[in-house]
This record gives sequence, C-alpha cells and structure tokens, in this order.
Amino acid sequence: MAGMNDTPNPRTHIDALRERMGQAIIGQRDVIERLLIGLLANGNLLVEGLPGLAKTRAIKAMAKNLESDFSRIQFTPDLLPSDVTGTDVYYQTEKGGEFRFEAGPIFANIVLADEINRAPAKVQAALLEAMEERQVTVGGTTHKMAPLFMVMATQNPVEQEGTYALPEAQLDRFLMHVLITYPPVEDEVEVVRLVRAEEIAAQSKAKGEKPAPIPQQAIFDARSQIGGIHVSDAIDRYFADLVQATRTPEAYSDDLRRWIEVGASPRASIALDKCSRTHAWLNGRDYVDPEDVRAITPDVLRHRLGLSYEAHGEGISADQVIAEILMQVALP
Repeated sequence: MAGMNDTPNPRTHIDALRERMGQAIIGQRDVIERLLIGLLANGNLLVEGLPGLAKTRAIKAMAKNLESDFSRIQFTPDLLPSDVTGTDVYYQTEKGGEFRFEAGPIFANIVLADEINRAPAKVQAALLEAMEERQVTVGGTTHKMAPLFMVMATQNPVEQEGTYALPEAQLDRFLMHVLITYPPVEDEVEVVRLVRAEEIAAQSKAKGEKPAPIPQQAIFDARSQIGGIHVSDAIDRYFADLVQATRTPEAYSDDLRRWIEVGASPRASIALDKCSRTHAWLNGRDYVDPEDVRAITPDVLRHRLGLSYEAHGEGISADQVIAEILMQVALP
C-alpha cells in the first residue's frame, strides 16, 4: 500500500485481533470495526443496546486478546466516585501516620464501565478527567494513566426504567456512540451454537493452546501509520460542513431546522478526522475518501445532537437526522 511503512507492520496484528473478536462475537462485524476504530484512534466509546446483545462480551473479547490490563466497573445507583478513581488511605507506620493513594479500577489499559447510565451524574463525572486529560487528581495529587488507556462504557437505552441520562459534557467526551441491534435469525442460530460449544469446552479437561495476545506496541505502531494517512483539503472542508450543518440547520432544509435544537461541538470535527483516517487504514487505503467519512458520521454525531421537542414528538431519531444531513451536505 502506497505510503505505508512495512517494518514494523502492525496490520497483521490488527487483522488477527479482528479475526479473534469475530470468533467470539457472531454477526457484529460493524461493532467489531467500531471498537477497533476507537482503540486505534485513541478515543473512548459509548456502546448502547438492550440487555443481552453482547455489549460486554464484545469489549471483553477485545481486552482478552490484547496485551493489556483490563478492569470492569459495574455502575450502580449506590456507587461512589472514589470507587472509580481510588482514594487516599491512612496508614499507621513506625514513623507515624501517612496517606497513601490506593488506585481505583480506572487505572487499567482498557476500562469497561458497564451500564454507566445506572449511576447518578456525580459518579459518571468521576470519569471525566480520566477520559479527557488521561489523569486523575485525588487529594491535590495528580496520577497519570497508562499510555494505552481507553474507556468503553455500555448503557441500556435511556427509556428503560432506572437509568440516568448522561450529561452533555460527559457524552461529548466519547469519540463515538455505537449502537448494537438484534442479530438476524441466521446469526442467532450461530450464537446458540457458539455458547453451547464454549460450555462444552469449559467442562472438558483438555485445554487447547491459547494464541499469544496482541502486543501493545502494535497499537502504537498502527497509530503512527494512521497519523500519516492523507486527508485532502476538500475532505477537511467536508468534516467542517457536516458539523456546521448541525449548527445552522435552517440553511439546509426545513426539516433539519425543526429537528435540531443544539448542534455539535468542535470535538465532532476532530472525531470525524480521527475516525475517518482510522477507517481508511483498516480498509487498506493511505488516503481518506468521502465514503470513509459517511461510514463513521452516524457514530460520531449520534450523541452530539440536541434534538428539539418537535423531533421527539414526531418520533424522529438522531440517525434519521444524520441521514438527512448526509443527504443535504454536498460531497467533496
């Protein structure tokens, strides 16, 4: 592939990671690709779907096959911020008392924040500094996160009972908002067979050899290559035009004017750039074309649009609004 450095070649490792994840998750190719985009673009992901649709399984499949420290936080209404970040603990020593920082589960390479919208806003906000600044401050002392650090949060749809909507400041820090839907019948048959085979294998005394995990360095090498993906001036303008359409919807169509109340922040343009370059790299290209942008735009904008009461009243979803934006904004 033109413009790519073959030594070292991280593509073999990333392809292996994608294949192993595909063996653990049936029929969710788009979800697997979005998880890989989040990992390679050095961003945090919000994964949404009804219970039982393999949200947690997908994230665990990535962490299990990657050389990484994995941490899972089950969000509940009684969770405290210190349960996430850690806290200073007082110890009595021979020289007297002293406080020592006991790191919380946020200090890992891949952090699964399971059912994040089950906890109140104060606990959700405990993730803000770690997600954005890659550090946590406790008792006036700043503690840095590892170079490979990623938060993948799952949530059940907000219309379900017992959930708390994530605040806008929290949502905007997620690179993408990925939706998981029901699998088709054929894939569901394969899911049943896969789980059955796993149960039989777990009961068997014979244990096969597990392949070596994908090294972290492969992720950093891939990120370096993605940084070299060519983006034309026209594509840069396309990023900005798509985001601008969310801020001045009246300039594009009456429907968009009625549906959009609050547009996306500049983080959306940055996310479109990062995700488009990563999408192009995963598909074997050293340049971004408009189809890369269109492929990831729903995931980038889905959680960044403030829909009007009129849109909610008409049953218009964020994805329908984004489809209209993609239709109205001219291709480069």
